[in-house]
Amino acid sequence: MPEKTGVRGVKSAARTVALLELLAGRGEQPSRLDQLAEDLGVPRSSMYQLLQTLVDCGWVRTDATGSLYGIGIRALLTGTSYLDGDRRIRVVRPYLDEASDALGETIHLARLDGPDVVYLATRESHEYLRTISRVGRRVPAHAGGLGKALLAERSDDELPLPDGPLTALTENTHTTRASLLADLARIRERGYSIDREETVTGIAGFGFALRYAAPATDAISCSVPVARLTPEHEARIVAVMQETRAKIEAQLPRVSGVPDWR
Repeated sequence: MPEKTGVRGVKSAARTVALLELLAGRGEQPSRLDQLAEDLGVPRSSMYQLLQTLVDCGWVRTDATGSLYGIGIRALLTGTSYLDGDRRIRVVRPYLDEASDALGETIHLARLDGPDVVYLATRESHEYLRTISRVGRRVPAHAGGLGKALLAERSDDELPLPDGPLTALTENTHTTRASLLADLARIRERGYSIDREETVTGIAGFGFALRYAAPATDAISCSVPVARLTPEHEARIVAVMQETRAKIEAQLPRVSGVPDWR
């Protein structure tokens, strides 16, 4: 177990967190006791006791037979409090609405978390609607506009990338460090990132780091179907998103009295 602060980790707490993250990552796919015990390398009896404790507390739910497990409603309450308790997210939300209305496209806010970005807010295009919210979902940072915009704010030797080949989400995703570094150099020169079907086939994205922290941890982006991405529309997207970034950064300088969360 990592000891980032020099304090020895609590094994039971780490095991609980690992279990909750595993269940959360499986979404609608329920898990069985034996499967969870095997995946986490925990004795079956210990896993059963942990699951029952979390079921009683509402963090895990089970079916009528008591054989299937999934993430519980307490996880939702905690996640919602994270969003509601973050001043930066509250300040940014109206500007997402403004950009979405101006462009008619989908606008995102995301935060870097290790090698991934996590979606914090989304304003969907009126042209196409999703039935599942992106909020809370993770995407490898190397694989899209949001993540690349944030990676470009760091030096090449400080990038939070996994070892070995990079995961491909589409045939256009960077899978080698060399190709990603070349793209990040272009992003630093340009001032924003471009994702041409690297995350989702048929979708392009433009990412803009929000520099109210150094290095930036948050970014906004605009996603648009490539079928209607004309050069004129692309120029309009870039102009509106650059203006949106400037407005947000003007509202969120380094604020005294507000914790600098890490």
